[in-house]
Amino acid sequence: MTENERVKKVRTELGMTMEKFGERLGVTKVAISNIEKGHRSVTDQMRKAICREFDVREEWLRTGEGEMFEQLTEQEKIMKYTGLLLKDKDSAVASAIQALIVTYEQLDDIGKATLEKMALQYIDNFKKSQ
Repeated sequence: MTENERVKKVRTELGMTMEKFGERLGVTKVAISNIEKGHRSVTDQMRKAICREFDVREEWLRTGEGEMFEQLTEQEKIMKYTGLLLKDKDSAVASAIQALIVTYEQLDDIGKATLEKMALQYIDNFKKSQ
């Protein structure tokens, strides 16, 4: 199986149309079609975007070896996406997360424990409201 065919396998495994798959990657469905048919090669930029957007292992995409998708714990997924958010310096969300992290680190142990207790209570209340 070629790398181009593996791109199609990722898309079909996710149950996505070429249009939706392309939208997530910032390209048209024609671009996806050209890649899947082998008319265009998979560029480094496209490879990185596919791996980032869909948790695909780069080694699998390049060679077909190993698992298709990254096997991340929920905490690892959160850390990965937080890192991606924080790369965008102009984002209000990134700024808010950065400010929260800085504020948390400035707290003493009692303040951190209080904040953690509040967060857990918030989560509990949110679950009850669902």
